[in-house]
Amino acid sequence: MYYPTKNEMQVSHMREIMMLIVVLLPFFTGMLVPLLSFRSRKGMWIYLETAVCINSALVLWMLFHAPEGSLTVFRFTGSLSVTLRLDGLGAVFAAIAALLWPLATLYAFAYMKQESSEKSFYTFYVITYGIALGVALAENILTMYFFFEMLSLVTLPLVMHERTKEAVRASRMYLFYMLGGAAFAFIGMTFVLAYGSTSSFVAGGVFDPAQAADRKDNLPLIYMLCFFGFSVKTAMWPFSAWLPRASVAPTPVTALLHAVAVVNTGAFAAMRVTYYSFGTELLRGTWAQWAVMLPVLITIVYGCSRALKETHFKRRLAWSTISNLSYILFGVVLMTPLGLAGALAHMVCHSFMKLCSFLCAGAVIHKTGREYIHELDGIGWRMPKVFVMFTISALALTGVPGLSGFVSKWYLVKAALDSGGVLAYVGAGALLVSALLTAIYMLSIVVRVFFPGKDFDYRKVSDVKEPNWMMLVPIGAAVIFIVFIGLHSGPLTDMLEQIAGVI
Repeated sequence: MYYPTKNEMQVSHMREIMMLIVVLLPFFTGMLVPLLSFRSRKGMWIYLETAVCINSALVLWMLFHAPEGSLTVFRFTGSLSVTLRLDGLGAVFAAIAALLWPLATLYAFAYMKQESSEKSFYTFYVITYGIALGVALAENILTMYFFFEMLSLVTLPLVMHERTKEAVRASRMYLFYMLGGAAFAFIGMTFVLAYGSTSSFVAGGVFDPAQAADRKDNLPLIYMLCFFGFSVKTAMWPFSAWLPRASVAPTPVTALLHAVAVVNTGAFAAMRVTYYSFGTELLRGTWAQWAVMLPVLITIVYGCSRALKETHFKRRLAWSTISNLSYILFGVVLMTPLGLAGALAHMVCHSFMKLCSFLCAGAVIHKTGREYIHELDGIGWRMPKVFVMFTISALALTGVPGLSGFVSKWYLVKAALDSGGVLAYVGAGALLVSALLTAIYMLSIVVRVFFPGKDFDYRKVSDVKEPNWMMLVPIGAAVIFIVFIGLHSGPLTDMLEQIAGVI
């Protein structure tokens, strides 16, 4: 029998401590922002970007040197504890946050120049990074719920940052929806804690099939309530209204709300409770599976339909997000390894595609003040860099081969056909309908900005200019990822299949 040396044990313990560091570093970085006296705005930028980049570097290092054990931060009683652990599923979410936050932070420096209360904004903006990582690294359902609800509270000031009547109304709606979702999720968490073999996330679930037979009537119902509770953050129908309203927040906020911070935590939590708490063996084929799949399919088409009708630039992208998040949930509720792989693939790809499109929209609003699509005629020739990159993200969201969106959508359709069942086939059809509607509502913007018509007076856009490098670099980085994964998806999909194959 092999016994680790003292040095090996110390190294292992340091790797476990690293999980706590990457959660707390953004928290303390943000808390210090209002307390520090910066000589200039540039000094504050350097402080923030350096801290965020260091934290992202630590996260990426941790992913390649994964700690083998867990770290208990706080124990309430018995098995109830706040504990961190890194597994395959958490590594995917943590990697998304680590790659996107430095880009969005750099973008925020240029965008927030014209905004007030910058220090307040950056305080909550950076703290959100650490809490999102807390969700990714949660070892058990109690820890995930703890960080999940902290995320709602920390992002609330970001939604209402501008303090306008519209922002206050949006923040109230956001809070009401999050509290309602929390109540339903709490029911599911309590059930797992009371009747599961452990509170930890275990591949395949924590319910013994033999013992669960005594609660076969309750378990599907509790799962459904838990799924809906966590999925409120994904804005699944009929809980969709809050997300378009939240687009009133500054673009760096909406970009991360729609790409990582809030919406992906909802999808991530749905994966956890489906595959790691309740378990697909007990759920697949039951009425609960169809009860959660039906609203998911409705949301896919409903979100695209509303996006097609929406005339506000950012709100159109918000409705697009609602539809695409249900792509992820569709893969989850298929309750197969291939479905989970497809869900993870779309979570990764959609994060970069939607970040790119939102940052482009924000650049337009920042430089021109134009928020509605009918106001964008002809500006593509004055902002060619922004709109070429927007076009690439639009094509990717449509699912054009050679770009990342095609990879994840192909996986989801394949998973649906492989799964079988009427609703699974209906889901595959919904994805195809959604792709058509996406092409219309995204590419119609591209047509307007580049081809406004023969009679268009280009003097109307003569004052429009490209944004500076702090905006263009993050958008360009997202585009590089979109193209690279579209052309070279093998390593990513192989890794996601390996993670999903554990189930």
